[in-house]
Amino acid sequence: MRNETDRESVPEPPNPIGMDGIEFIEFTTSRPQALGDILEKMGFRLIARHRSREVLLYRQGGMNIVINSHPADIPRTASPLEHPVISALAIRVRDAGAAYQRALDLGAWEIPVRAQALELNIPGIHGVGESLIYFVDRYDEFSIFDIDFRAIPGVDLHPPAINNLNFFGIVQYVGVDRTEDWAEFYSQLFGFSRIPDSVRFGIMPKGELLQSPCRKFFLQLIEPDGAAQYAPMEEHLQRIGLGTPDVISTAAELEKRGIEFLATDKVHTNERGALTKAVLGGLMFELVQTPSAS
Repeated sequence: MRNETDRESVPEPPNPIGMDGIEFIEFTTSRPQALGDILEKMGFRLIARHRSREVLLYRQGGMNIVINSHPADIPRTASPLEHPVISALAIRVRDAGAAYQRALDLGAWEIPVRAQALELNIPGIHGVGESLIYFVDRYDEFSIFDIDFRAIPGVDLHPPAINNLNFFGIVQYVGVDRTEDWAEFYSQLFGFSRIPDSVRFGIMPKGELLQSPCRKFFLQLIEPDGAAQYAPMEEHLQRIGLGTPDVISTAAELEKRGIEFLATDKVHTNERGALTKAVLGGLMFELVQTPSAS
């Protein structure tokens, strides 16, 4: 028989909460139509509206993006919040309640319940800045969107993705000397692991790369450098990385739809990646080359 000390020394499993990718990424803004126009150009389609809140659901392939313009949900630090911010990340897990309780036991901060009558209560914790991290275990044949949202009549609920676009990851800006703190946060609570510096994706090589335990997406932690170290900066989720097996053709297709990409000596579209020009006060998307689906 093992004694108590032996049991405590058993390491965590590689995927402690049964993470299975991203269910949705939420933007908050007081200008939902302006953001919706950009998402449409990026290939997303408006497919549903929330039953009781000012929340819209856009979809492309397996990606869900939520636009939240409900007044009570707009962060208190900006009023009105005209430029979009990434305000929440919902991750798919084996058991949402168990994942949530585990996070609290490890020191995460819970968020107050926002569900109203006949709405699902999605458990979540505080993330970077004023962002939230939700745990979702209803995402297969039956999803959270089947209860809380009304489909737009006549709209394809599963619009195909442009050139197999998918959620590759999220870039997070962190404070000076704060990379270790956040790497520990994501490692302890969710099971993320560090990627060696020799392994890089896309055209933005800065920062620390973390891979999810389900191996379906990445986080990139970036500290300010140069003069930016001394400028005021709030830690936040900065942009979404979209994976595609052919960056060049995907960028060309998006340009036809009205998306402009950066083209400078240091940052320009190539086979490894591309970065869109900032719009709506700083909104950007990044394309990253991924292997073709077999």
